Amino acid sequence: MDKKGMEPIANEKAPKRPVIIRGGMLLTMTGDLEPLQKTDIYISGGVISTIGKPSCHDEPVDAEIIDAANCIVAPGLVNLHTHLAMTLFRGYSDDLPLNRWLFEKIFPAEAAFLSPKTVYWGALLGCLEMISSGTTCFADGYFFPDSTLHAVSDSGMRALIAQGVIDFPAPGVENPEENVKAAAAFIEKQDNQATLVTRGLFCHSPVTCSAETLRHAADISRRHRVPIQIHLSETRSERQEIQAAHRMKPVDYLESLGVLGPDLIAVHAVHVDEEETLRLKENGVKIVHTPESNMKLCSGVAPVRRYIKAGMHVTLGTDGCASNNDLDMLREMDKAAKLSKVVEKDPTSLNACTVMKMATSWGAEALGLGMSIGTLEVGKRADLMLIDTDAPHLCPLYDPYSALVYAARGSDVRDVFIDGVPVYRNRRFTRFDPEEIMERVRQLIAGWQA
Repeated sequence: MDKKGMEPIANEKAPKRPVIIRGGMLLTMTGDLEPLQKTDIYISGGVISTIGKPSCHDEPVDAEIIDAANCIVAPGLVNLHTHLAMTLFRGYSDDLPLNRWLFEKIFPAEAAFLSPKTVYWGALLGCLEMISSGTTCFADGYFFPDSTLHAVSDSGMRALIAQGVIDFPAPGVENPEENVKAAAAFIEKQDNQATLVTRGLFCHSPVTCSAETLRHAADISRRHRVPIQIHLSETRSERQEIQAAHRMKPVDYLESLGVLGPDLIAVHAVHVDEEETLRLKENGVKIVHTPESNMKLCSGVAPVRRYIKAGMHVTLGTDGCASNNDLDMLREMDKAAKLSKVVEKDPTSLNACTVMKMATSWGAEALGLGMSIGTLEVGKRADLMLIDTDAPHLCPLYDPYSALVYAARGSDVRDVFIDGVPVYRNRRFTRFDPEEIMERVRQLIAGWQA
């Protein structure tokens, strides 16, 4: 890929030197979820090596000591659904019905503006936004995925990056007959630099992808043992269209094609009935709840409590910035909890601890990374965030889960570590100059609109 014009001013990549995060309030997301008060975390070689109270045991002489006395220390947030480079369309054509917004505004804008260069800078902007609000890992599906992968690798984030597949001419894949072939080629590429990235495939929806495309995409994904993502039953009209065309409900339709399985990540899943819920559960399908995007586009409210009661570990995602308009998972947690209470008419529905699981451990599990990240445990990779609680809106602090879900903001994140590397320290990026990246995006937008 031609990387001309894709060279941000980067700081020296931080070495994985030993780190001791001292005296924080830990939310390990394990066991009974009881917070650990004034507890240390030792990080060595990118791995959590020790968790415990300060003691007299030897400390590495070259360790960096981080004071977390006024901080909540928690696993990094996992955003299970983004279209990362859609930061370029943040605020573009808001307040429209989904089909009009998508077909009359977004698809034409993507065709006119997206390129390897614009996607790179838009994706890098998204990485900065996520890092600064505590997200360390995410799942993405969009066009020009090589550019997204390049940006994500530069940012130091962990991710599933997928080639978007749709049965229309698309940016980077003008011939729709080549869509799955292009996705397969992307998955099969080798890149020793992107060690924290998994490649994958994202089918847009059962409406915009034919039965043949869906079958072929599922076969490709399973052959390479990578997840397959899809928008499922996002709107009532989509559900009706599938039923009219195939005389089956959307979930039954995907099952008839052999698409359902534990490797399928189904996004939105708003208009799903109880029988379909059972099918999803039986097939081990992963569900991604995107409350802010669903509200903004008036798509409806996913039956999250029903999914959880069925024994499913529902995850959480922001969607792209064109339909949200931000990538702040702390805000997403707040909306998820409150929306469930309103819809279920039950104040106990979807409590703060459950929402935290959706954004951490359950998200990691859905990506097949539950053994590596999602909780703070000895032996796991050190993907974590420090939330500064020294703020009026976080005082007093009775329950740290409640504070994070209902009161915290992305701007409260002080430090972020990914794979043991400090990518955000004292609210400053360690790898890039954010002003450089934002200015590049502004210039690109100005050139497009001229």
